[in-house]
Amino acid sequence: MRTRLLAVSHFVDGKSPTEIARFLKVSRTSVNKWINAYLNDGLEGLNEGKHNGHPKGLTGSQLRRLKPFIIKSAVKPDGGKLQGKYMKNSIEEEFGVIYQKAHVYHLLH
Repeated sequence: MRTRLLAVSHFVDGKSPTEIARFLKVSRTSVNKWINAYLNDGLEGLNEGKHNGHPKGLTGSQLRRLKPFIIKSAVKPDGGKLQGKYMKNSIEEEFGVIYQKAHVYHLLH
């Protein structure tokens, strides 16, 4: 928050976003974002939002629950094989966790 306030203070004093970024050792994109937030919402706009970070994957317990499903579905009676897109959709429906199809294959190893 301190850096954001300093950026806005320098902006109010007439410094350019490029000068502010260089002085504070942050990206110009960040400075522009903070200035826009300040201009649109005042000091309230500078509050940090929720940090989502990296989306969470399946827990160990969920992976253990997934294993029997994989074994049962790996080869279907009609000869079809389990596909990544089917696994992806099943994981999303069952556990509410969204994976890219490519990552589903990594789960299987």
